[in-house]
Amino acid sequence: MKNFKGKVAVITGAGSGLGREFADRAAELGMKLVLADVQADALERATDELLAGGAEVLAMVCDVSKGAHVQELADAAIARFHGIHLVFNNAGVGSGGLIWENSEADWEWVLGVNLWGVIHGVRIFMRAMLECAKRDPDYEGHIVNTASMAGLLNAPAMGVYNVSKHAVVSLSETLYHDLQLVNAPIGASVLCPYFVPTGINQSHRNRPDELKPDVGPTASQLASQAVTTKAVQSGKVSAGDVSRITFDAIRDGQFYIYSHPQALGGVQERMDAIVHAKNPPDPYGATPHVREMLRSRL
Repeated sequence: MKNFKGKVAVITGAGSGLGREFADRAAELGMKLVLADVQADALERATDELLAGGAEVLAMVCDVSKGAHVQELADAAIARFHGIHLVFNNAGVGSGGLIWENSEADWEWVLGVNLWGVIHGVRIFMRAMLECAKRDPDYEGHIVNTASMAGLLNAPAMGVYNVSKHAVVSLSETLYHDLQLVNAPIGASVLCPYFVPTGINQSHRNRPDELKPDVGPTASQLASQAVTTKAVQSGKVSAGDVSRITFDAIRDGQFYIYSHPQALGGVQERMDAIVHAKNPPDPYGATPHVREMLRSRL
């Protein structure tokens, strides 16, 4: 996708973090914005600021784990702007703890947002985009699914999150191949950020009441939260940096998008272990202090 001006961008999780930065960058490029977030006050602030800057904005409170909500978002986008060109399936939540200590509600919450949110986004928005392509011979579109380096690595005490993001990588790679198979004028990318200062370490603030835990967090969940919070807050690559990297990748038709390419050494070690049937290498091999920090808190 080379041209952005006047095109329509749909962004989930747009009220804060990466989603808000995607919205700012899209507005700078002259795009029309369809913004969605489950947190109404954050979405309202973002919308007001973008409108004040001259952007055309449609905003909707949307729980991406619910297919009906995502369908309503797509229908509203078509009704308002008559097309969809760029989709960021970006909404996400974080969770941690030893994998056997995660409750059924933990799994339902994280997979609901991180995986089902992307599933709904792909199955609903792709159909709408393909319809747009049928009507416009010059149509070009792109879809970006936000995964994580946790979709390529498997750090301890992050099991539910790891599973959700690995699935997003697989879904996105399959989407890429399917689009190639039918020669669709639509590109696909998977974004795999590492530790970037966003609010994901506080995502429990938006956890639905029906999926909140019945008991307090375990020692491993508290340890994971503390380590993740420290890593996120100390990140040197900003959400704005990731937004610029992502839009450059969209323009270049790049599938894998990384915020921290230096972290790929761990991915290479993991792939080597898979190919040679070795036991999984330590994902904290390059940062043993993180592993020891976790262990000391258990």
